[in-house]
Amino acid sequence: MSDAAHLNAANRHDFVLIFDVTNGNPNGDPDAGNLPRVDPETGLGIVTDVALKRKVRNYVQALKNNEAPYEIYVKQSAILNNQHKRAYDDAGKDPKTAKQDDVLAAKRWMCKTFFDIRTFGAVMSTEVNAGQVRGPVQLTFGRSVDPILGLDASITRVALTKPDPKQAEGDQDVARSGTMGRKAYIPYGLYVAHGFYVPAFAQDTGFSNEDLEVLWQALVNMWDLDRSASRGLTACRGLYVFSHSSPLGNAPAHKLFDLIKLERKEDVAVARSFDDYQPIQVDPSRLPQGVTFTQLVD
Repeated sequence: MSDAAHLNAANRHDFVLIFDVTNGNPNGDPDAGNLPRVDPETGLGIVTDVALKRKVRNYVQALKNNEAPYEIYVKQSAILNNQHKRAYDDAGKDPKTAKQDDVLAAKRWMCKTFFDIRTFGAVMSTEVNAGQVRGPVQLTFGRSVDPILGLDASITRVALTKPDPKQAEGDQDVARSGTMGRKAYIPYGLYVAHGFYVPAFAQDTGFSNEDLEVLWQALVNMWDLDRSASRGLTACRGLYVFSHSSPLGNAPAHKLFDLIKLERKEDVAVARSFDDYQPIQVDPSRLPQGVTFTQLVD
């Protein structure tokens, strides 16, 4: 294992993120009444890469007070073209008459200012053109180790926003009846997502060693800033980084990911906690030459 290899932005990294949820909805599907996302063929739960990136953005925004160079580009209610215009205003240029060099300068300003652009990239070639950026960090969907059981609990709302029109005029301050609602959740699910860091794209965005350290910190701690009644108890259960000794890498990512095995204990029929799974162990002797392994969650 290495204490520093995973912080070297000049080399390639592949990582495995493991998280679980208890009595919550990790990622609702708006096309299915906000029920937890599921693969209909296997019954395995799904958490999209977009949902994971949203958590990273929210954590970094809180950690760095949304100040440059760690501002967040994709945030709730943001008008993206207004952000692009800031780049032109800083250079004293008019985006309506921008030349190619002006667009490139705007793109560099955006990368320098916004952490999530440096990390995940962005398409900024809209009405106010600030170019396109392919980010060095990409995430896969999270997928549960075992099939999940999506449940839908009935809930009652007892405090209403307005009285029933049938109530008497002098009885308007008390709700006489509640309303029914639904709350989707799963009893338990253990999810695995995979990620990739490609330094060739980092050269274009200016992603640095410090940015890489912030990314690892966010992936571990972002769950504690994403608390809500619908989320239940969510937690990061593992972050495993395979760091290569070269920018192009020393082994295929899928072979490294195969070293992480998650299996239920033999005497457990249905998992309801992380302790129902075998401990994760990676044999250092099985690592390809030029690859180091770092476990960032105990």
